[in-house]
Amino acid sequence: MPSAASPRILVLRRRYVGDIVLLESVFRLLRRHWPAAHIVASVDPAYRDLPKLHPAIDATLPMPVRFRDWPGFLWRLRRGKFTHILDFDNRPRTAMIALLSGASLRATLRHGAEPRFARCYNHRLVVETNYFDDHHITDFYHRLLRSVGIAIKQEPGHLIPLPHEITQIEQLPAIAALPTDRPRLLVHPGSRSPHRIWPAASFATVCDAIQSEGRASVIFVAGPAEQPVVEAITAKMTTPATVLKNAFTLTQLAALFASVDRLLCHDSGPMHLATSVGTPVVALYGSQKITNWKPVGDDNLLLQTPLPCRDCVSPGFCKPDDSYTNHCVQKITPEAVLSALRTRLPAPVA
Repeated sequence: MPSAASPRILVLRRRYVGDIVLLESVFRLLRRHWPAAHIVASVDPAYRDLPKLHPAIDATLPMPVRFRDWPGFLWRLRRGKFTHILDFDNRPRTAMIALLSGASLRATLRHGAEPRFARCYNHRLVVETNYFDDHHITDFYHRLLRSVGIAIKQEPGHLIPLPHEITQIEQLPAIAALPTDRPRLLVHPGSRSPHRIWPAASFATVCDAIQSEGRASVIFVAGPAEQPVVEAITAKMTTPATVLKNAFTLTQLAALFASVDRLLCHDSGPMHLATSVGTPVVALYGSQKITNWKPVGDDNLLLQTPLPCRDCVSPGFCKPDDSYTNHCVQKITPEAVLSALRTRLPAPVA
């Protein structure tokens, strides 16, 4: 049996990149509180590599997503002999995992209401309805930790890219061919929501100016489904740009972010992954609440049109209360983005 000083902890968070990356401080605080603990992250299979970047995580237990996945998962779950379950999702699948784990502590939380599937847990926390008026998502995560007796200490932390993958990135022909005397500006122009994407012409204007002024070499990266976004931008550019079409894993993407000087992107999972490995960002926000979802770290520049929105660019389509169904990001001007980048990418000395 594990001792009180060496619990076996399973942390549940199904998805997405940003949500999982922002658990960094949770794992760090768990390790600080219980140095001898065995700490496991359980995420959807698409994100199974992310925990490899956190030194406090001992193992990953991919969640079942299909019915046929459950028998093998349950065998591994019971074999894990977990004493503590911390469920940051409180969804049907994670509630079932908590119940079937046999853990002595099965804890979850919910914002503004009693957690769902109450019988699956023996520790439930209701977070006040107005909590997200002025708190970050990591503060929300910390509320569950505090409620089970873990002290919260605010201190910087990072995910650590895999050294061999940084070497692989530097050896990519497209990266190795870049000038060594100027910074690297990586551009990730995609988003999980097509409505959160800044116009191609605006990206092209900014990237052309940065390269024409000699401030940085521009590199584009995007997932396979986002390649048309990159193609639309480069078709409008007058300066040459490096386009990486590699199918990067999440850990390779972290290594790529660690290999550049700055990232230009939307409010997205890649934004959080970049700042988690120490690369500052210039990030474009639509109607998302920056207070809740700002990236961790220093030297980030976050741009957003004034809210509440006026002079809507898509009347009849935009839903002000749904950041995935509006075009507010389109109101950010190329001049504003270029001005922000110029403060962080000085012009070369003649």
